[in-house]
Amino acid sequence: MTNASLSPLLEKLSDRLGPKGFTREPDSMAPWLEDWRKRYHGAAAAMLSPASTAEVADIVRLCSAARVAIVPQGGNSGMVGGATPSAAGNQILLSLRRINAIRAISAESSSAVCEAGVILANLHDAAAAVGRRFPLTLGAKGSATVGGLISTNAGGTQVLRFGTMRGLVAGIEAVLPDGSIFNGLTMLKKDNRGYDLRQLLIGAEGTLGIVTAAALKLVPAVGVRRVAWVGLGSPEAALRLLRALEGKMGEAIEGFELLPRAALDIVLRYIPGTRAPLDRSCEWNVLIEATAPLGAPDPQPALEQALGDALEAGLIEDAMIAASEAQAEALWRIRDSMAEAESKDRQSTKHDISVAVDAMPEFMVEAAAAVERRFPGTSVMAFGHLGDGNVHFNVRAPDGAAPDWLLRDGPATSAYVHDLVTAAGGSLSAEHGIGQARLAELERIGDPTRLRAMAAIKRALDPHGIMNPGKLVPLAEAEGGP
Repeated sequence: MTNASLSPLLEKLSDRLGPKGFTREPDSMAPWLEDWRKRYHGAAAAMLSPASTAEVADIVRLCSAARVAIVPQGGNSGMVGGATPSAAGNQILLSLRRINAIRAISAESSSAVCEAGVILANLHDAAAAVGRRFPLTLGAKGSATVGGLISTNAGGTQVLRFGTMRGLVAGIEAVLPDGSIFNGLTMLKKDNRGYDLRQLLIGAEGTLGIVTAAALKLVPAVGVRRVAWVGLGSPEAALRLLRALEGKMGEAIEGFELLPRAALDIVLRYIPGTRAPLDRSCEWNVLIEATAPLGAPDPQPALEQALGDALEAGLIEDAMIAASEAQAEALWRIRDSMAEAESKDRQSTKHDISVAVDAMPEFMVEAAAAVERRFPGTSVMAFGHLGDGNVHFNVRAPDGAAPDWLLRDGPATSAYVHDLVTAAGGSLSAEHGIGQARLAELERIGDPTRLRAMAAIKRALDPHGIMNPGKLVPLAEAEGGP
């Protein structure tokens, strides 16, 4: 569809939304036409910023009638280009950032009803104000929005205890591809009326509808937290330590992040103000967070005892527990700075993979060795959420690699990593989604039965193919659409 043929639709949208909700001004649109990693660049016929669910419904009805594609966008903090329009310039970019009210929040029901544009950090603050918390956090909490977190089924560092976004969503309001509004915000403990549309929309990356609001579960506020840094010899020892801590402390263990020595070294090299937590340099390191709600016993004695037992048994090599909140934050800063430090160090192909938790330690070691044999000079840096079976498995370029190494050799290294993951029964995307970055690989190695089912669902709900085309569902494109 040409821009000239779009004119009648754009006039209707401009009339409906007014100057606050409609723009074609290049400078206003430019920051939102590329992903935050600046790997994907697109264009759009217009950027729409509706202020209500009703306006979203009107937009979708008009675009559906005109067969014009819509690309929904939240905070634009995704990792896989899922919210970036194509370069054709004939799609509508739909920003949910103005739909940002917290409609209700309650300590008694431990719930919050938030619109899609609510920023995660603001939800954290609102929950704290009523003595509760929303137990999902990630590095982009200052820009990531509720709608985007739902649409990508975000994870983060507290999945070990509370699960992904899918487990924290109790209800959803969404606009479906025909412009109808799905009202599913009621927080029912039991509902056996057939297919669960809420769960279908979670992780759908805007390909089945546009999430406009959600009912979210809150949990008791943290009364005290204790953060420890542990040095040990292998990922297998780390998993044994996790199982020992869970056996002695149960759900108090909320965070368990694994980093190799190389990861710690590049953070210390590139991130000002960071320092090594231990005097001893260990091959692997674990960051542990234990918490207790208000009024519950401090977990520190149990954590000290458990780490002391592990040290005596030879399971770990060294450990320290933060003596203050400032020291705890400094330890977490090391983990949270990994992506920034790595980007300053050298080129790398980045993989967000998962295998069964008990298989992950062996996979990390053996897959890294296999990659380094296959691509001489490369080095693997694997780190992250060991207890979830999800690590960031990054293949770093050889020393002195050409500037175009990532473009030239990156696809082959990624394909090899994904083949190893598939052979281990794992997933090429644990928490970042598919978007456009992993679409071709999903089509190459994905289970054909699963892909056919996804495409069938997509065609049934979005027969005109207007909802975020070119993302997540490889086979849907074969049926046509904008």
